[in-house]
Amino acid sequence: MIQLGQYAPPTHVIAHFSDTHFLGGHRPLYGSVDTDGHLAKALEQLERSGAAAEAIVFTGDLADLAEPDAYDRLKRIIEPAAERMGAELIWVMGNHDERPPFSAAFFGIETDEPLDRVHRLGGLRIIALDTSVPGYHHGELRESQLEWLRTELATPAPDGTLLALHHPPIPTPIEIMAILELQGQDRLADVLRDTDVRAILAGHLHYSTAGTFAGIPVSVASATCYTIDNSGGPGSLVGVDGGQSFNLVHVYEDSVVHTIVPVGDAPQVAGFSGVVLDALAAMSPEERREAFSSKTSTFNVADAEASAGRAAADPDAEDAPV
Repeated sequence: MIQLGQYAPPTHVIAHFSDTHFLGGHRPLYGSVDTDGHLAKALEQLERSGAAAEAIVFTGDLADLAEPDAYDRLKRIIEPAAERMGAELIWVMGNHDERPPFSAAFFGIETDEPLDRVHRLGGLRIIALDTSVPGYHHGELRESQLEWLRTELATPAPDGTLLALHHPPIPTPIEIMAILELQGQDRLADVLRDTDVRAILAGHLHYSTAGTFAGIPVSVASATCYTIDNSGGPGSLVGVDGGQSFNLVHVYEDSVVHTIVPVGDAPQVAGFSGVVLDALAAMSPEERREAFSSKTSTFNVADAEASAGRAAADPDAEDAPV
């Protein structure tokens, strides 16, 4: 990544997906939602972006009815893309998932116990925390899970920790979703305060949102299946086949930045190619500012792209970019 501003490139890049809600037998969700196609498109966009994600985190509800066939089909779509990108896959339980088939599909075991895991990407620690409750859709954490988490966080990671869970510990303006929120949040807050947790990644809500919990930023990724229309009106819960997205998480030395990436190709109305970035990178900081920030700049994007095209055809051309 080229540094053109005052921030050095990120130390880690993570892709954050949530709520794929696959059904067995390749059935469309609610009879019409193409869960497979939406996820495949999202992964295509992630790969096309060149984001170089070290890991792809899925924060729960991977299958709608926890059918083994749904998990297997999901893996067949995700695993080849992750392998091409060199990204580790991190799986988090959701309320629509069930522990025995989930653990069999993703961990090669079959268990009813909470599926809490620790992943290390160099100096960055990602903790997957299972907030699911067998037989229910709200979230809870056992006391044993909190003690396990407290013990793990007692030793800081060199680049800090990201906590990934399904039920976000922040309020929601969708009134009915409050019934399905994470219970006992004060107990989790007591464990997280004054630790190295730099961000909390969550899902469950089917819309993108953000907040803070125990002084820690919380980022909720929307779904790749369908989303909730927050303009649906008081008391409503309206799911729509549109607005799907995933997040890119850039971890810097002193900051964590969450970027929403809409799924689907919209008509391009403006922009320029990467050769313009290369031309700007060859300048000094002062020259870049004058070329790209000044309203009276004579820098011409079309000329830069044309120059790059000539250079590709003839590397010895006099106007080839430095």
